[in-house]
Parts: sequence; structure tokens; C-alpha cells
Amino acid sequence: MSDGTNETTHPARTGSQEQVETAARECATRASYDAIAETYTDWISAELTAKPHDRAVLGAFSELVLSTGHSETLEIGCGPGRITAFLAALGLSPSGLDLSPAMIAQATRLYPNLDFTTGSMTALPNLDNSVSGLVAWYSIIHIPDESLPTVFAEAARVLRPGGWFQLAFQLGDRVDHQAQAAGFDVDLDFHRRSIEQVLTIAEDHGFTPVTRIEREPDRSGPFPESTRQGYLLVRLATTSSDSQ
Repeated sequence: MSDGTNETTHPARTGSQEQVETAARECATRASYDAIAETYTDWISAELTAKPHDRAVLGAFSELVLSTGHSETLEIGCGPGRITAFLAALGLSPSGLDLSPAMIAQATRLYPNLDFTTGSMTALPNLDNSVSGLVAWYSIIHIPDESLPTVFAEAARVLRPGGWFQLAFQLGDRVDHQAQAAGFDVDLDFHRRSIEQVLTIAEDHGFTPVTRIEREPDRSGPFPESTRQGYLLVRLATTSSDSQ
């Protein structure tokens, strides 16, 4: 997300330039999470126990997916698999996908009975209309603005008509860069966005809003937050006319 300065001092990028920059950013994100995978997994493992809002949101999402008569669900940007495992405990049939092979190795080690795959949310390996639920739990935060429409296009492709897509992300209007994490050198961009910004892109790809929640950051406890948090639940149109 630009602060407006670069837009007036640099010429517009071509499509090929954007592709190169996006690929480089994806490579940096992958390498960063590969580096911190083991430490991150140990740190994040108990987070859900400290986040009642998160559990409530995921519980409601799971009920809605199950009400479709199907349970197949994909978590994109699953990390070490803790959310995927939580969805399984709620009765769904989830699988997880993550950019980082080291994160997928952690998920497979911890949850050997679940299916995890390395890949990008901008090019999902799943078949068309193959799942009824999608979750992006604090994973679009590393997706640049120009790639976010591709994420929703892929989501619309793999979801069945009437399928549900639950997102969680930090709220704001800036990009924060992190060069150190858990004692490791990393190269990560964190995109803070408004619910309205994300929803506008979702609606362009046939999704309609169902639930929007904003909450203040948890300032204390083992998992403190510095930004407000947003939860957005959208549903894919059941027919082509529903999205018109």
C-alpha cells in the first residue's frame, strides 16, 4: 500500500515489472518463514487458547460450511497447521497450503493425519469447485495490493457456488516492513488494510459480505497486538445472477 509519495515521483510500472517484483517478494516471504519456522511454531502453538474472538469466528464459519452439506475446506497460508487442525476438530475436512516448505514440514509433523501442501494462494493447486470453505487467517497480510485480486479470483475458482470464505487480517492503511524476527534476519512486508478495501476486491469476484467484525488490539497476555483486528466473512454467489 502506497503512502502516495512514490506514485508521484516514479513512473508507472509495467505488468512485467510488477510480476518480477511480486515474484521477488514471494521468494523473500518464503525464505523468511523457512528461517523462523521452528521458532514460530513453538511460539504460536497456544495462541488460539488466548483468543476467544478467533475461536468464535472460526466456530461460526465451520457451522456455515457444514450447513452446505459438504465439509471440504482449504486454509491458505496455513503456516504450521494450527488453524487447520482446529477446523478439523470442529467437524470440517480441512487441508492446508503454505508458501513455506519448512512451515509445511512443521504442520505435517504436528498433524500427520491432515493434508498439507506447499504452494501459493495466487495459484491454488485445487480443482475448480472442489471445496465449500476457504480460510485466510492472517495470511493476506503478506500479499501486495496488485496480487490481491488474483487471490480472490483463485478463491472463486476453487469454491463451490455458495461456498464460504473467512478472512482475518490486521486493520490499517500502511505497509510495515520487518527485518528481524525471533533472532533471525527476515524480509517481510505486512500490509494493513481496511475491511472495505478487501471487501471491494472480493465483491469484484462474485463474493457478497456476510459478517464484518472489527476489534481493538489485545494489549496484554502472551500474544499482544499493536493494531486493530478485522474479520471478514464473504460468500460466493450461488448462481451467476446472484453476483449481478
